Amino acid sequence: MTTSHPIPTPSPFEILDPRFEDCVRSSAQIEQLYTGCRWAEGPAYFPALRSLVWSDIPNERMLRFDECTGQVGVFRQPSGYSNGNTVDREGRLISCEHGGRRVVRTEHDGRITVLADRYQGRRLNSPNDVVVKSDGTIWFTDPNYGITSNYEGIKAEQEQPGCYVYRLDPLTGDLRVVVDDFKGPNGLAFSPDERTLYIVDTEQDCGTMRRFAVGDDGVSLSGGEIFITCETGFYDGFRCDDEGRIWTSAGRAIHCHLPDGTLIGRIKMPERVSNLVFGGPKRNRLFICATTSLYAVLLAADGAKTF
Repeated sequence: MTTSHPIPTPSPFEILDPRFEDCVRSSAQIEQLYTGCRWAEGPAYFPALRSLVWSDIPNERMLRFDECTGQVGVFRQPSGYSNGNTVDREGRLISCEHGGRRVVRTEHDGRITVLADRYQGRRLNSPNDVVVKSDGTIWFTDPNYGITSNYEGIKAEQEQPGCYVYRLDPLTGDLRVVVDDFKGPNGLAFSPDERTLYIVDTEQDCGTMRRFAVGDDGVSLSGGEIFITCETGFYDGFRCDDEGRIWTSAGRAIHCHLPDGTLIGRIKMPERVSNLVFGGPKRNRLFICATTSLYAVLLAADGAKTF
C-alpha cells in the first residue's frame, strides 16, 4: 500500500530547548509515504536517483521509494534478510544481510559483491548497521539478532566469541575488530568531521550511545564512554546533521541532541522508530523507518554531507 499524506495535528515537535526551534518549523508535518512492512529498517538515500531504498526484514525484501513520483516498489526480493544499508562514495549500495551473515555491495550493473562474511575463519554473527567513511572504509556492527530465531534471519549457532564492531578496507580486504566490549552493537555514525564515532549498545541498560575518539591514523579508537542514555525507549539507528547534532531513534520518537549530549527536542512518532536518514536535494528531508511504515518530515536542519 502506497500513501502520502500528513499525520494529523497536534504538532509532533516537542521543544525542550530554544535551540531546537532553529532545527524545525512548526508548520511542518510528518508524511506517511508507505505502510505494509513488518519491520522497516536501514534507509539509504540515492541523490542521483532521487530515491530511497530500505529493508523490510521479516518479509525478506527491500523496497524503493521514488521521491519524484511518490511510488514504492520492490527493489530486491529475496533480500537475504537485509538490515542496515548505506551508500558509498561511488554511489553503490552497501548492505548488511542477516541471512547470509555478510556485508555486500550492489554494483552499478546490479551484481552483488560479498565484502565480508567471516572473521578469522569463523562466520560473522549477523551484520546489522553500516557506515562508510570518506576514505572508503566500511564500518559495521555485528550483534546476533539475525541468528537467534527465524523471524529476522536464519536461526544458527554463533561462531564469533562476541558481538563486535568492525572496520573493513574494501580495497585490501583487511577486516579488523575496532571495538570488542559491546553487548549488542547496533546503530553507528561518524560526526561530520569524522573525529568522533558514535555507537549504540541496544543491550546495555535501556539503550545507550557511546562516544569514541578517532585517532589521527583514521583507524584506532579511544574513549568509549557512555555519551547519552535513552529513558523513553531503545536507541537504534541515527544520523548527524551538518552542525554535529545527533538525530536518533528513541522508541516512538526521534531525539535531537547537541554535540555535547544535551537533548534539545523530540519528534513524536506514531510507531516505534528503527532508523532514519537525511535525503532530498538539500539533505533536509528526514526519512524515517518506523515499524510498519516509511515516513518523512522536512526540517530546517541539513544532514551531514556524505554524498
